Amino acid sequence: MNSFFKIALVSLIFAFFLAGVNQRFIMNSKEHAEVYSAYGSRGREVEAIQQTLKDYGLFFGEVTGYYGTQTEAAVRRFQQHRSLPVTGIADAATLRLLNISIGTAPEATEANIQLLARIISAEARDESYTGQVAVGAVIMNRVQHPSFPDSLAGVIYQSGEFTAVHNGQFDKPISQTAYAAARDALAGWDPTGGAIYYFNPRKTSNAFVWSRPVITTIGNHRFCA
Repeated sequence: MNSFFKIALVSLIFAFFLAGVNQRFIMNSKEHAEVYSAYGSRGREVEAIQQTLKDYGLFFGEVTGYYGTQTEAAVRRFQQHRSLPVTGIADAATLRLLNISIGTAPEATEANIQLLARIISAEARDESYTGQVAVGAVIMNRVQHPSFPDSLAGVIYQSGEFTAVHNGQFDKPISQTAYAAARDALAGWDPTGGAIYYFNPRKTSNAFVWSRPVITTIGNHRFCA
């Protein structure tokens, strides 16, 4: 093989290597991409954005929880005033300056495992193992969501959110599977695909949770955005 073909072969192999690395980088970037409120979004985070911008005199519509053109325009005005990139998307920097906080994922300490396992057991002791991890994942998602408290305890004890905290289920002995499910949820397993709500349709008539977009159903629970 002459030198020209050797150089061409090496170049081709190197190009394939770079393409593979680049593809893995793109895939990993997508897997870890943040999801922010933007045009078309709905929910409590949007309500918080609208109310805060209304308080600042930048949003002139009603607080509806729907991110429409008025909300997008108000976010753009806020970003311009605070020298941020004017995108109309409520990204992390925008939320920080709006004082809408985002929690970080709690560590798998013994105390956190114990607390998360207790609420999983109380809320999902009769569910499958995946269903138990899913309940833990919702709580983890809430900790990292601007519309909810920034700590594990804050999310679990938030007033009116988990009936099991108040009806005695929370104080019952913790099932062994709940400990393992808590560890998996703390490690990042999320069978729900990012849900921040769940409910049993046979046990609740709450209009708000019924209005949430369903991501998936696991056992007796519907998991919603």
